[in-house]
Amino acid sequence: MSSVNTTIQLITREQAEAVRVPGQPGRTQESCDDDLAKGPWEFDLAEALAGTPGYGPGASNEDTAPPATPVQGQLPQEYKDASDDELEARILSAKAKLGDRVVILGHFYQRDEVVQFADFVGDSFQLANAAKTRTEAEAIVFCGVHFMAETADMLSGSHQSVILPNLAAGCSMADMADLPSVEACWAELEALYGTEPDADGRVPVIPVTYMNSSAALKAFCGKHGGIVCTSSNASTVLEWAFERGQRVLFFPDQHLGRNTAKAMGVPLEQMPLWNPRMPLGGNTQEVMDAAKVVLWQGFCSVHKRFTVGQIEQARVDFPGVRVIVHPECPMEVVDAADEAGSTDYILKAIQAAPDGTTFAIGTEINMVNRLAAQYPQHTIFCLDPVICPCSTMYRIHPGYLAWVLEGLLRGEVLNQITVPEDTAVNARIALERMLAALPQAATKQPAKEPQPAQSAARA
Repeated sequence: MSSVNTTIQLITREQAEAVRVPGQPGRTQESCDDDLAKGPWEFDLAEALAGTPGYGPGASNEDTAPPATPVQGQLPQEYKDASDDELEARILSAKAKLGDRVVILGHFYQRDEVVQFADFVGDSFQLANAAKTRTEAEAIVFCGVHFMAETADMLSGSHQSVILPNLAAGCSMADMADLPSVEACWAELEALYGTEPDADGRVPVIPVTYMNSSAALKAFCGKHGGIVCTSSNASTVLEWAFERGQRVLFFPDQHLGRNTAKAMGVPLEQMPLWNPRMPLGGNTQEVMDAAKVVLWQGFCSVHKRFTVGQIEQARVDFPGVRVIVHPECPMEVVDAADEAGSTDYILKAIQAAPDGTTFAIGTEINMVNRLAAQYPQHTIFCLDPVICPCSTMYRIHPGYLAWVLEGLLRGEVLNQITVPEDTAVNARIALERMLAALPQAATKQPAKEPQPAQSAARA
């Protein structure tokens, strides 16, 4: 099976006229944006000339990059002009020369042309922890997006530098919740609910941030008694929060929060959506009084593309198909699917399935495409027939990887991501609370809080 990038190139050049996806009736290959076939450096230049950052081709029209979004300087011409074979040779040569001095991390959603060079492949938190096993590495090259590199910096050793090959690889969902907006929301909630604990010692509100958020928001949670969650442990984290708080403020992804809380039995009417541009988030006093989970108005543009109609079509095309979607998908999509789970859940479900299982997967196309190639004993396809990768993840290209690796050979650290220590200290507290949290089935005792001195120490 060809890579997503190769397929997009073919479609854009009109060399894949009416090409059907093998084994998938009615699924003609098409791309959501012809500009995906261009080199990401073209958008670096366009953004620099316009003076405004962006998320790149394939991004939703609803995604507007904040003015402070990082932008990437121009990639040297030699890397733009290099062929795929030349870039591959240069990357392999640099890796061999650097040896244990560098570790390359590749996110599940990264393009195949980059993932092939990764020492570890996984989700953002798996990769940050994997890097901790390479203590001899002087540089950690994170082929993912900005918030992932921040987390790796906070969890890595003080002697290590974390590099993001393209600074324009951000995350529109993470940008939907910024520190000033969350602080303003928090002030309103404190005015509404007060700050004193109830008779059971539970505070009025516990902040919970998804891993897909800035270091500043993780630090906010650490400072205010809150915690971080991933898509795989969100229910455990909400259990932790409800033991300590009367209600939860969950940001930035409304869908993960809603799907997780609903599965735990929280009624929808107790999960108001908070619009940061409106007083009380656009809610009435009565609605907020009944709130159990306050959901931030954020979402993932990739997972928002999946629909109930796509699931219905998959069931028509493949009777008995097993539909698994990511919990960042809208609630109606999760409800219509057979299962919902994190990227790691999806991977393990496919690994454990009997040969010949047909899967329709609702997550980023690079991961789905790779799973289809790795597990040919199954039929695996993406629910969305339109090829539309994560626009920001796609801005990491082999040219940028070759550039930063060859920079290391010259003794130059390019695109280093550094989280200020005063932010990192509180962010690590929230991360460590997550690591210490255990499902209620595993323990009846609340997890112990980490001590400030422990939180400040770098792994």
